[in-house]
Amino acid sequence: MGDNPLPDFDAGAHVDLRIGGGPIRQYSLCNDPGIKGRYRLGILLDPNSRGGSIAAHAELIEGAVVEIGMPRNHFPLVSAAKGSLLFGGGIGITPLLAMAYTLAERGAAFDLHYSVRERSRAAFFQELTEGAFSDHVHFHFNDGPAGQLLDMSIALGAEPDGRHVYVCGPAGFIDFITNEARMRGWPASQIHSERFDADVDKSGGSFEFVASSSQRSFIIPSDKTIAEVLLAAGVDVPVSCEQGICGTCLCDVLEGVPDHRDLVQSDEEKSTNAQIALCCSRSLSPKIVVRI
Repeated sequence: MGDNPLPDFDAGAHVDLRIGGGPIRQYSLCNDPGIKGRYRLGILLDPNSRGGSIAAHAELIEGAVVEIGMPRNHFPLVSAAKGSLLFGGGIGITPLLAMAYTLAERGAAFDLHYSVRERSRAAFFQELTEGAFSDHVHFHFNDGPAGQLLDMSIALGAEPDGRHVYVCGPAGFIDFITNEARMRGWPASQIHSERFDADVDKSGGSFEFVASSSQRSFIIPSDKTIAEVLLAAGVDVPVSCEQGICGTCLCDVLEGVPDHRDLVQSDEEKSTNAQIALCCSRSLSPKIVVRI
C-alpha cells in the first residue's frame, strides 16, 4: 500500500469495485473494521450476473490490480440502540459480519440470525461458529429440522424496547423481515435494510430537468431516466448500480419535488426532498433543478 493505506471504514459500509474495464459493482466490507489496512469482500458467483460477480471470480487472484472507491455507508449501526437484531439471508450476511465484530467489541447486546437454504451454502460458516461472537449467532437452514427454522415471534420478542433491526439479503427475505417487524409494532426508524438488487419502476410522465452548474435544461421522457438523458448528452453523471440501491448518483435538489424511487434513502430522508437518485427517480413537479 506504500504511502496510500486503505481508509478506515465503519460496519455496514461498502465499496465500488471495478475489475479491468468492466462494470462498477458494490460489495459490502465484511471484515472486522477494527483491523486497519484490510478490505474483505464476499462475492457470490451469480449465474444471473450482469458481469460483476463473473469478472470477480475470474480475475480477482493474488496480485491482481483492481479499482475501488472510498468506503460509503448507507447502512450504519445506530450507536444509541439498546440492542441490535441482525438478519442475514444468503450472501446478505456480509455487512452483518462487520456489524457483529463491532457490536462484540463494544460489548453491546445483539443477536445475529443467518438464514440460508442449506448448511453447505452458508458463507463464513466456520468464522460464525468459532469466532469471537459465535454465542450470538443463530443458524436457520431451510433443509434443517423444523425447530431451528426462523421464528420471528421469538427472534423479535414482545416489544422493540429501543432495539434496532438490520436486514440484508434477497428482496423477498428483506420484505419478510421488515413486514414482520412492522406488524409487531417496530417503528420504521428502528428497521434498517440494504439490498443487493432491486426491481425498480423507473417509468412515469415527462418533466424538465435543469443541471444547476451549467443551467442546461433537458426534457426527461417517460421511457428514459435522468441519468440516461444526461449521459447521452455528454454530462458526467456518477452512476453505478442503476437500480437505486447504491447511492452513487444521489444529488442535491435545489428546486422541485422528487418522485423518489431509490431504496437507499430512508423514509425520513425522502420526506425532506433534499436529494434525488438520478438513475431511477423522477419528478412530481413539472420542473426540477439539481446541483450537478
